[in-house]
Formats: sequence, structure tokens, C-alpha cells
Amino acid sequence: MLGLPRPTLDVPVSLPRQTVVEQAAAPMLSALAFFFVMTSYYIIRPVMGQLSGAVGSQSLPLFYGAVFVVMLLLTPVFGMLVARFRRRQLLGWSYSFFILCLLAFVPAFMEQDRIGARELGVVFFVWASVFNLFVVSLFWSFMADIFSSDQARRVFSLIALGGMGGAVFGPLVTKLLVQLIGVAPLLVVSALALSFSMMLLLQLSTQHDRQAGSRADEAIGGSLWAGIRELWSRPFLRYMALLMLFGDGIGTLAYALVADYAKAHFTSTVARTLFYNDLDLATNLLGAVLQLSVTPWLLVRRGAGWGLVVPSLVNVALLAAVALVGDGNFMFFSYSVPLLAVMMVITRGFAYGMTKPAVDALYTRVPRETRYKGKNFVETAIWRFGDVVVTSAVSGLRMLGWGIGGLALAGVGVATLAAMVARRAGWSPDLAPDDQMRGDGGKTPPV
Repeated sequence: MLGLPRPTLDVPVSLPRQTVVEQAAAPMLSALAFFFVMTSYYIIRPVMGQLSGAVGSQSLPLFYGAVFVVMLLLTPVFGMLVARFRRRQLLGWSYSFFILCLLAFVPAFMEQDRIGARELGVVFFVWASVFNLFVVSLFWSFMADIFSSDQARRVFSLIALGGMGGAVFGPLVTKLLVQLIGVAPLLVVSALALSFSMMLLLQLSTQHDRQAGSRADEAIGGSLWAGIRELWSRPFLRYMALLMLFGDGIGTLAYALVADYAKAHFTSTVARTLFYNDLDLATNLLGAVLQLSVTPWLLVRRGAGWGLVVPSLVNVALLAAVALVGDGNFMFFSYSVPLLAVMMVITRGFAYGMTKPAVDALYTRVPRETRYKGKNFVETAIWRFGDVVVTSAVSGLRMLGWGIGGLALAGVGVATLAAMVARRAGWSPDLAPDDQMRGDGGKTPPV
């Protein structure tokens, strides 16, 4: 055992009993809300997948480009909403918009054969990408608003674990219901899950509003372009943008290498489906194990910065092994496991189980405007810009004849850069001091 901290909040005993109970229950309510958010999204994923399959992988750079353009257009709109409306209004209206969109898509999917999978697929692919990024990004911005830095390092792993539960529960619900009710009604189920999440988040917001010193009744204010402007003026956001690009590069590279492996080694659709299902299951299990064990210990004892550095070093080692071995197998107990599959599971597992809680814990130490607008811009427009660049680059290098070894070696360089940026991001000079850290307050970067 690692001597893990208990996922509770320290609250002054002088506070009213109702307030103490509400603060103690906030982490569990947040985890449950994230469970429903991810359940909603993982019901949407297979619906999107059955449409995108009609388009073909060669069009991915074009579709990611369309999503990137939409993100740029929506960034000032989101900035305007954040600047003018209170947090409760922002949550309620944003989530209600996506709930109504899900319901509006139901008749379109009932007429899918008449509309055409390609036409409906392009629209839904872009919308689902926006849904994923905006809904999840807004959720974590809200979490960073209601928890302090010290609280975040103790409870964000628990909240992320709730989301991991939704990522497992959503596909199970879809598999059970799709044969009973069909594809279109699944969107109603997804809308219901998102509605449950919205109600929990609004309840959390109301509870937080009653606390002394809460500023939730005030609009965040500022410029609608603040998310873009702060990217250039705030070092921490620049580091986050670079980490987003590097992480996207490693993830997309891993996905491309595993896709080539699956194409070469599995001849049937069923075999490939089972292979990818096993990858998702192993990834989610690893993420859950990290969120229950190493991640909370690391964030509390060593600081959130190490939650960025460690996964980057792990990626360096994994990609170096792939560069040396290629798509060879290794023995795990009595099973022969492809190294590429192991690389994909571990890189994604650490991204979900360690990097994400660490990043969101660090956002508790920036101003509210940065927490909402800057974070949202990095996790929407920057991410999709990275998708366009990386998918185009991988396709180009493949056309030039680069094999697994060369691509993995390039990945080693990207992962090394990510480790260097992570070292700076976790101890960025514009982060608010974290006085609860042991020793020197976590201000000294690692050697």
C-alpha cells in the first residue's frame, strides 16, 4: 500500500453543520456528475463511429480541419458567455443547448437512409467533437472553480475515476439497448444522462454559492477574446498548449501504428472489433488503477507538476522500445501481447489516469478568467489544430516510406520535448503559490 490520502475535504468545525456536510459530499457528487457526462458521451461515440465509417480514414484531416474552424468560430462566443453570465447560468444554458441538440438529431437519424450516411456523418462528427471538448472542458473548469488547489490534489483522481466508470458504463448500455430500441433512441438516453449531470452540477453550484467568500454570483467578466490573448501573455497556458500538441502527437501516432498492426494481423471485422474492445477495456482499467493508487499519492506528496512529468517519461521509454523492437510481441504470463498494443494502452491509461487530474489540479492556481476562457481555448481549438497537423504529418511520412521504427523514433523526440515542457509547466512562475505542499511549497522544479 502507498499510504493513500482519504478523498475527503478538510472543513473548519466552526462552519454550520449543513455547510460541512455539503463540502464533504462535494467530491462524490462531482464524481457522479462526471460519470453521467462520460456515460452520455460514450453512448454517442458508437453512433458517430457507424457514420464516420462511411466516409473513410483518408478524409480525417479534412474533418478535423472542419472541427478546428468551428472551434475558432465558437471561441469568441464562449468567451462572450463567460464574460457576461454567472457560472450557474453558463452551466445551465450550455448543457441545455447540447441536450436539445441531441433530441433534435433523433428525427435525422430516423431518416438516415434518406439523408445519407455521408452527409449526416459529416455534420454529426463535427457536432460530437464540439460536444466532447466543450462539455468536458466546461466541467473541469467548474471543478477548478469550486475546489482549492490542496483539495484538487486530493479529490480530482476520485472525480476522474467517476468519469472512467461512465466510460465503461456507456458502452455497456449501448450494447444492451441498441438491439432493443435502435440507433436514434440512443440519443434520447444520452440526453437523459447529460440532464442528470447538469442537475448535479447546478446543485453543486448552489451549495458553493452559500459558502463565505464565493464569487459565483458575479460574471467572470473580461474580454471575449481573453482565451486567445492569454495564450500569448501567460507562460502556464503556453506550456499547456505545447503539452496538448505533443500529447496529441503521441496519441495519434500510437493510434496510427496500432491501426496498421490490426490491418496486417486481423482479417475479419469481428477480430478487429474484439481487439480494439480489449484495448479500451485495458486502458480504462489501467486509468482506474492509477486514479486509485499512484496518482493521488503523487499529487498530494510530490505535487501536480510530477503528474505531468512522469507520464512523459513513460512515453519516452515506451516509444524507444517500439523503435527498437517494432511490432514484435512479448510474453505476459502465458499470453503473447503485441508491443504496439501495450504502448497504446499505457500511453492512454497514463493520460486519463494521471495527466488529466494533474492538469486540472494546476488550473486551480490560475485566475477565474484563465480557468474558463484560456483552458477552454487550449482544450478545444489547440487540440483540434493538433489533430489537423498530426494526422496530416503521419499520412505524409507514411507516403514517404517511413516505417514503424522511424515513426516511433520521431515519437521519442516528441515525448522528450513533452517531458521538458512538463517540467516547466508544473512549476510555472505565474501559478499561484501552493502553500500546502511539503518542503518549499512545490515551487522548486525537479532536477
